[in-house]
Amino acid sequence: MESGAATLREIHSQPEVWSRCLDTLDKLDLKSLFGNKDPLTHEWIFVGCGTSYYLSQAAAATFTALTRSPARAVPASEVLLFPKLIFPSDEAAYFPVLISRSGHTSEVLQVAEFLRLRGVEFLAVTCDGNELTELSTRLLKLPVTEESTVMTSSFTSMLMALQYIAARFARQDEFVNALHLLPDSLAKLLRIYTPGIEELAQRSFDDVAFLGQGPLYPIASETALKIMESSSSYAQFFHTLEFRHGPMSIVSKKVLVGALLSETGYAEESAVLMEMKSLGGCTLAIGNRLSSEIENSADLAIELALAVPELARLVVYVVWGQLLGCCLGLRKGLNPDSPRHLSRVVTLVD
Repeated sequence: MESGAATLREIHSQPEVWSRCLDTLDKLDLKSLFGNKDPLTHEWIFVGCGTSYYLSQAAAATFTALTRSPARAVPASEVLLFPKLIFPSDEAAYFPVLISRSGHTSEVLQVAEFLRLRGVEFLAVTCDGNELTELSTRLLKLPVTEESTVMTSSFTSMLMALQYIAARFARQDEFVNALHLLPDSLAKLLRIYTPGIEELAQRSFDDVAFLGQGPLYPIASETALKIMESSSSYAQFFHTLEFRHGPMSIVSKKVLVGALLSETGYAEESAVLMEMKSLGGCTLAIGNRLSSEIENSADLAIELALAVPELARLVVYVVWGQLLGCCLGLRKGLNPDSPRHLSRVVTLVD
């Protein structure tokens, strides 16, 4: 198989995968799956490793915003090493959500066993299933199959599923309907902007930084991770306005600064990107509606133009980093399907 073929196919197949997952979600019986674990009465704590941790952060932000009940995200390792920081009270009502594409990630399975021994019920969210499905009676298994090492459609599909559930709990039918619009919208956007990503990837960068605020910060984190995984390039992630406080010292013509621009903070965030361009950096702007200043100054400007709520766009923002990472890897002569030093599942040997 040609290098990167599986990863590229999985990136471009996301519209079809999302449609399949939404069909599954429409048949979901929340009452039987969650019982009394309502976010109003239980603190939902999202747990994952790597990409699934960034997914957890985005899911927690969505639950907090839609249900107006605080939710948290933590790496699985924190539960194992510092459990009292995660569960400070034995009296509080917690509902952990354990996320693992494979259902075979060692640290997530260890957290599942930790919770099981303490009688704490949890939801398992997975695509492949494996051992995780045997450790909880509450299971959300999505119809997503990936061959490549890096997570692409599994990340977006599991995040979309958790956003769907948050909207159902919050009785926000319009949000659920908005998610159903995303498959067709992404298919059109991929046709428009893939050539621009491929062209940008022909340039050589010493450093890459992705910026985002609020719910887009974990998406910027995941975007940078995709660049690192798929192209063995150095990439970083920052809160957009924090980039001025030291990190902007890296900016040069050999540095790519990508900004995931929100509507809520557009004026302040776009000003940062304009400033980085004035310092000589190469800039990539991704936003729902872009000003003429950004469109004219950015090396590549991707305007989503989605008529859906801001939170519902998260999965569309991350696709461009997935694609850029793969294209950068191919330009460097690497195989993004099989990144250096990485395996599809992280398992620890006792």
